[in-house]
Amino acid sequence: MRKGLSWFNVTSIVLGFAFLYIPIVLLVIYSFNASRLVTVWAGFSTHWYWQLLQNEQLLDAAWVTLRVAFITATVATALGTMAAITLTRYGRFYGRTLFSGMIYAPLVMPEVITGLSLLLLFVAVNIDRGFWTITLAHITFTMCFVSVVVQSRLVTFDRSLEEAALDLGCPPLKTFFVVTLPIILPAVISGWMLAFTLSLDDLVIASFTTGPGATTLPMRIYSQVRLGVTPEINAICTIMIAIVTVIVIFASVMTKRQEMEREKAERLAAAG
Repeated sequence: MRKGLSWFNVTSIVLGFAFLYIPIVLLVIYSFNASRLVTVWAGFSTHWYWQLLQNEQLLDAAWVTLRVAFITATVATALGTMAAITLTRYGRFYGRTLFSGMIYAPLVMPEVITGLSLLLLFVAVNIDRGFWTITLAHITFTMCFVSVVVQSRLVTFDRSLEEAALDLGCPPLKTFFVVTLPIILPAVISGWMLAFTLSLDDLVIASFTTGPGATTLPMRIYSQVRLGVTPEINAICTIMIAIVTVIVIFASVMTKRQEMEREKAERLAAAG
């Protein structure tokens, strides 16, 4: 059997990464273009970043998007974690099939249907559409992704660690925060990041559930791109890419640190 990567595999990987990341690299490069024409390079300049600071519409949309994404990711992570624990720990209970179906439905439901159904719900209960309706809609469709990520970690969780803590007199709630949560924290952080990214990127559901004064950045960019791409759009997209990159690096470092601490604790427990 041949070992190592073949030329076909290497070529496929290179082409795949090039297809994904070259457009992003070009967007970042042309955000420093001195020309207003985004397809013509006229030299390096940070003019459009200073121009962006005067574009209140884009800045307001970016601020709304970041607030919605942060609240969505935090609430969806808490609810998704609880749903994952319920599905993993409580076995067969009355209504489990319905509960799991409701949790996983947004995974396969088209966003148009989700957005339209939520719009009809908000209209039926007479809720004014705006910031909080977008946030509720994003929590609804991102919670299932968090649940799947956390549940995959809980399936392989060694419950003898919890049982040992309970036998030593630790209350169940404290056992969760002291024993369980630190072990599943990498999955929880991954779920938070996934929910944050999905909320940051959403256009369809936000378009259905938005209202006056609650325009997200994808909606603002989409409305302006139809009239032509401007350098300010490249600049704001570059800033968002930088923010997401910093968050991903921070989450990766925290996850790695948690894994190292867990392995160290397991070695000490085995040695002692």
